[in-house]
Amino acid sequence: MNPLHQVIINKNTNRKPVWIMRQAGRYLPEFREIRKQNPNFIKLCLNENLSTKITLQPLQRFNLDAAIIFSDILILPYGLNQKVEFEKGFGPKLGDVNIEEMLRLNEESFVKKINPIYNAIKKVSTSNIVKNKNTIGFVGAPWTLLVYIINQQSPKKNLKKDFFKNKTLIKKILLVLDKFLKIHIKNQINSGANIIQIFDSWAGLLEEKDLPDYIYLPTLSLVNYVKSLNTPVICFPREIKNYKKFCETVKPDAVSIDYNVDPIKILNDIKIPIQGGLNPKILLSDKDTIKKETKKYLDIFKDHPYIFNLGHGVLPETDPNIMDYLVKMVKDY
Repeated sequence: MNPLHQVIINKNTNRKPVWIMRQAGRYLPEFREIRKQNPNFIKLCLNENLSTKITLQPLQRFNLDAAIIFSDILILPYGLNQKVEFEKGFGPKLGDVNIEEMLRLNEESFVKKINPIYNAIKKVSTSNIVKNKNTIGFVGAPWTLLVYIINQQSPKKNLKKDFFKNKTLIKKILLVLDKFLKIHIKNQINSGANIIQIFDSWAGLLEEKDLPDYIYLPTLSLVNYVKSLNTPVICFPREIKNYKKFCETVKPDAVSIDYNVDPIKILNDIKIPIQGGLNPKILLSDKDTIKKETKKYLDIFKDHPYIFNLGHGVLPETDPNIMDYLVKMVKDY
C-alpha cells in the first residue's frame, strides 16, 4: 500500500508521508527552463511529454511520497470552451460565458480537448520514479470554479459587485460543473491517479449562510462520486471558517488545512486524517525557524493520521535546497 493510502485508508500514525502543493513548478530552475520555452501555460499543461517531465522533476530531487500531476484547475473551464489565458503578473483571465454552448457540450468533445492530461497521468503513474508512491489527480471545487467562470479573473479579495445577480445562470453553471468535474475525475482515476484532491481555493470568500448551496452540497456530490470509484478523496476548503462543520457535512477521507487555522483546535475537532498546515512563507526564513515550525505540526499530529504538506502552494522564491532540508526533516522525524 502506498504511503498516503497507509494514512488515509489504514489511519496509520507511525509514518508521516510528505508531498507539497505546487511541488512541481516555479521554484525549480529546471521548470523555469521549460517555462521559458513555453510561454502559453495552458498549452504547456496540455503537452503530455512536458507535463509528465515537470510532474516528475521534484521526485527526482526530493524523497517525496506522491506525484501530483502538473495541470491547473482552470483546465476545466478551458475544456468547457471558455477562453482561459494566463497573463504574466496578472494571473488567469477568462473569456465570456456561453452557458448554452456549455449545456450542449458532450463528454466526448470535452475529453478530447483535455485528453493530454490523462495521457500524462498514465505516463507518471507507470514511471519507475513513482513506484510505491501515490499519483494525485485533482480538480477545483465547484464553488472556486464558479468564481473564476463568472468573475473571469482571480477574486483576490472581492467578487464582482453583481456576482450573485443571475441565480439561474449560477444554477446552470453548477449543473454543468457537477457533470464535467465527475467526467474529469473518472478519467484521471482511469488513467492511474489513485488519490483525488479537491481544491476550494476561494472557500473563505463566502458567508456562513451561503455555504450549503455553494460549498457543502456541490462538494459532497463530488466526494460521494470519488468514493464510489473506490478512490480516497482529500478536500482543501482553504480559509473556510469552520473546518469541523465542513468535515462533518462533506465527509472527505482526509482534509487539508490552511495556515490560518490553529492545528491544536483542528486536532481536537477533527477525527479524519489531516494534511498540511505549514505557512509557505516559513520556507523563506532560516533553518532554525523552519525546523521549529515543522516540528510543531509533526508533534501536534504525532498520534493522528497526518500527511505533511504546506497550508498553500510553495512560493516561487523558495530555495530548492530548503525544500530538500524540509523533506529530509519530515522523513527523519
